[in-house]
Amino acid sequence: IQLGYEVIGFLDGFKGLMNGEYEILDKIKTSGIIDRGGTILGCSGLAPSQVENRSADVLKNFKDLSLETVVIIGGNTTLSIASKLSGMGLPIVGVPKTIDNDVKETDYTIGFQTAVQIATEALDRLRSTAESHHRVMILEVMGRNTGWIATYAGMANGADAILIPEIRADIERLCQMLKGRHEGGKRFSIIVIAEGTKLEGKTIVEDGKRRGVAAVLEGIIKERTELESRTTILGHVQRGGTPV
Repeated sequence: IQLGYEVIGFLDGFKGLMNGEYEILDKIKTSGIIDRGGTILGCSGLAPSQVENRSADVLKNFKDLSLETVVIIGGNTTLSIASKLSGMGLPIVGVPKTIDNDVKETDYTIGFQTAVQIATEALDRLRSTAESHHRVMILEVMGRNTGWIATYAGMANGADAILIPEIRADIERLCQMLKGRHEGGKRFSIIVIAEGTKLEGKTIVEDGKRRGVAAVLEGIIKERTELESRTTILGHVQRGGTPV
């Protein structure tokens, strides 16, 4: 915009691109958004098939608006759709944005560092109460099938255990470690677990979504160690706020 380009923003992502619904993004419209998370345009979360079935509408709107390029920002699903549209002849610039940090050929995706900071701050707060009340504190973080947030936040905070989907969780070893710490005088422990982690070969799902694995782990720890444990599910707070 500063360089004189005319920029339009499609409303609700691919939905706006298919229906030709957009806003002109000028200096006034975009003023004051640089320190905001999320998007002022909205998103739709459409499945790839929904977009593919209306690819002709996408190409027509692109031509009718005399556009030169479409910038598509998002994670794996969004960029997979972008790749298919590119194969149909649509000029596209793809920008990897997901807190999960799981886009191939990308070191860091937009949103990841912010999510890590939020998770790390949560761990700092949980450590205080864990130490005061002599508890095992379990923090469940997002990440889908990857453990990037859990790993980075856990290492930054010095967590006693980090459980991620990429590495099989050895629950028996974990429980022995927790009991050993307690018997050795360390009367609290901090565990970070990614939402997609399998426990004893099972993926924990609630209401069709990967979540609740920390609560299941809490029950196992209580049963096998008799140590007082508490669970915190950080949830969607990781996806918002002022970006890092």
